[in-house]
Order: sequence, then C-alpha cells, then structure tokens
Amino acid sequence: MSFSLQTYLDELRPLVNVDCGTYTTEGIEIIAQQCEQKFLEMGGWSVKRVDCTKAGVGLEIRNKPDAEQIDVMLIGHMDTVFPVGTAAQRPMTVDAEKAYGPGVSDMKSGLLNVVYAMRDLEASVLDALSICICMNPDEETGSLYSQDWLQSVAKNAKHVLVAEAARADGSLVKARKGMARYKIDFHGIAAHAGNEPEKGRSAVTEMANWILAMNEMTNFESGTTLNAGVVSGGAGANIVPDFAQVIVDVRFWSNEEYDDVDTRLNGLTSTPFVEGVRVALEREAYKPSMVPSDKTERLMALVEEAADELSIQMGWQAVGGGSDANCTAILGVPTLDGLGPIGAGFHSDQEYLLLESIEPRIQLLQRVLSKLAK
Repeated sequence: MSFSLQTYLDELRPLVNVDCGTYTTEGIEIIAQQCEQKFLEMGGWSVKRVDCTKAGVGLEIRNKPDAEQIDVMLIGHMDTVFPVGTAAQRPMTVDAEKAYGPGVSDMKSGLLNVVYAMRDLEASVLDALSICICMNPDEETGSLYSQDWLQSVAKNAKHVLVAEAARADGSLVKARKGMARYKIDFHGIAAHAGNEPEKGRSAVTEMANWILAMNEMTNFESGTTLNAGVVSGGAGANIVPDFAQVIVDVRFWSNEEYDDVDTRLNGLTSTPFVEGVRVALEREAYKPSMVPSDKTERLMALVEEAADELSIQMGWQAVGGGSDANCTAILGVPTLDGLGPIGAGFHSDQEYLLLESIEPRIQLLQRVLSKLAK
C-alpha cells in the first residue's frame, strides 16, 4: 500500500470540520455525501441511502449487493456529540504526533480508514468476500433510528468489525457493557406548603424514594449500576411540588440482570411510594451487553495473528461504554470493535488521533479481511 499521511490528513479535514452532532441532519448529509462519493469513485461498489427518519441518512455500501449472505460487515458512525458551532470554534489541527478536532477519532478517522482499506484491498480478496459497510447517523445517542436497520443487515453477516477508535494503548475492544437510559416523570398535586401542605402530593418525595430504590438495585460486583444523573422538580420552596423528573443511566454486563432491573422499574410505576402520585417511565435508549462467544474468540485469534504478522502491538479491553457492536453481538454474530486508528479524549476538547497508528491500522484491517477470505 502506498500511503501518504499528508494526503490522508487532507482528506480527513473536511470530515472533521463539519458540525454533525446527532440530529444535525444537514451536517450528517455532508458527511454522507463525502463518503458516498469516495466509494463511487472507486468503482465496484453499490451505495444505498437508508432513511433513518429523525436522525437523517445512513449509507449501506456493498461490493456484492445481490449476495444473500455477507462475509464481513463493517460499521462506522457519522455523528458526533458536539453542538453546532464547535467545528468553527476548534477545527482540525495537527502537530508532530497527533491530530485534534471534534470527532477526529470518534470516529471520522475510523470511517476514513475503512475507505483506505477498501481502496487498496487486493482484488482477489474483494472477489472472495461479500462485504457490507454501514455508516449510521445516530450512534452517539444509542442508534435509536438506525438499530433496526443495522440488525437486519447483521442477521445475514458471518462477522462484524466496528471501526471505532482503538484504545489509547492500542487495544481493541472485545466486550462492552450494555446500557439503558430512562426518563421518569413524577406527577403529584401542588399545595401551599404553609397553609395546607396535607392536601399536596409531593412529586419530589416520590422521586427521592425511587432514587433510593434504584441505588439498592446496583450491584458493583456484577457490574450492574444505576445512576440518577439528572434530577429536576419543584417551582418554589413554599409549594408542594407537583412535578419532578429524573434521567437514569443503567450499565450492565449481564443481559439477564438488566432484564430484572427493567422489570422492577416498570413494576414500581404501578405501586408509587406516595399515594396520589402518578409515575410515567420511558426507556429512551438501550444497547444489550457485548460479551465474547466461542466464535468471537476465534475471530480474536485471527486478528491477533494478523497483528503479529504486521508487528503491531495490540491487546484487548472490556469497556463500559456501548457502541453499535453491542447491537450485533446480541444476535450471536462474532463482533469485534476498535478496528480504527488509536485515539483518546473522546467527547471532549482533548480528543486526539495518534498519527503513527493510522497506516498500521489500515494494514491490520486489510490483513484481517485477507485472512477471512481464505
């Protein structure tokens, strides 16, 4: 592979310098157009646009669009977590070791690495493999509008490789915690706190009881945790509050334990702690946990072999954050994550891409595909 770092960075910059936070559909469309054009210019690729409704457009890119079975599915997301104005405030910059900018490693460089890997992939590998690349617009908020599409594709796939960034130490990701996010609204009855507090029904008191109950559901040993991260309620200290709200983040390794938590939370809505308070619970996001199976471990061994052949130092991590890998692993499809270049500082102004990792990680992806083609 003939690789020019400067050419790569010139191609990365217009992907980074776009405001494309989730639901910023104008920015997502710009990224989609760039990626679509790159594959059309290669020739031999079919690009299908997928309507992800509120989130915007997704791309389904195939070298063999008529094949029923997919040998390798690659996944990357086009959205970031950053608000409109961030790209202008801190556009992509580069020093001797790193590139910086919103989404530079999470995951614009991952998308571009997939492009580069496909551009220079041996013709015999492309002939042997049915490859499908999915780029979705809403991973950062749980892939609410793209998950059904991704899973419908993954059901026909033998292997899934997710091009999120490798960890700062070069590790790939073999396991991810599952996550769920709930919005819980509490509707009470307002009353004057001085004149007739007994006529009120405190939504805040109900919420407080729920928070204590959720704390009791946390199991640090197994990794199931519930965090009441955002709370609000009340209109004044002299008013019994008639409304309160809590946003709860749930993380877990065991999908069975999570199912129990979900059942218990829904059960609490019908038995409020404060008589006369009504509770409305909405699950806003959900990703099952990603735990390696025997098939996944065989895929891990293949990746390790490819890394050894290229003299690339790598390891494996189990991490707390979710990704689209969670959604495909739950289907029983061998799934690995972190196939992009090395990066860190995600979701912050410290986000960076390690320049020296770009070319080796393109080569690693190509070598893995070559081995899967045998």
